[in-house]
Amino acid sequence: MAYGTYRGLFRPEWAGPLAKALVLLLVGYGLSQNRHLKSLYAVLLGLLLNTLVIFANGGHMPVSLEALHRAGIADFEPILKSKGDAVHALLDEHTRLPFLGDVILLPPLRKVVSPGDALILLGIAGVVVEGALKAGRFRLSPRQAALRVLAFFLLVLGLLALRS
Repeated sequence: MAYGTYRGLFRPEWAGPLAKALVLLLVGYGLSQNRHLKSLYAVLLGLLLNTLVIFANGGHMPVSLEALHRAGIADFEPILKSKGDAVHALLDEHTRLPFLGDVILLPPLRKVVSPGDALILLGIAGVVVEGALKAGRFRLSPRQAALRVLAFFLLVLGLLALRS
């Protein structure tokens, strides 16, 4: 829907909220069906943080212009300034909960993410590790499992950094 809004196929006033509602319903259903995977609680917390900042800002995720420039993706600035994006809006002095917006820079990916996105990423990495450990019937202590998730996450970030 964001792409369709950018191309003028959908009006941002209704496409953004509709897309967000559909995503929340689908993700909520997936989380409820897999609640036995404890790492999904990080995904749920990230989703709640993102939902909070989006609803606090009129249905848009605030994006830091400074972070966009530092990530090398400042070409999105005109789109955000013209309100051509149904999902995002520029972070300014009127933004509520600005620290929960897209303010975290991920240089290897040329992305700017929110704290909620970071929790979602960690939770998904945890689900992969947790699922693999359960499939192999290999039991680790919670501390060992947490360290393995952290090591996996650091390995992924290291590989991404080498790629750029």
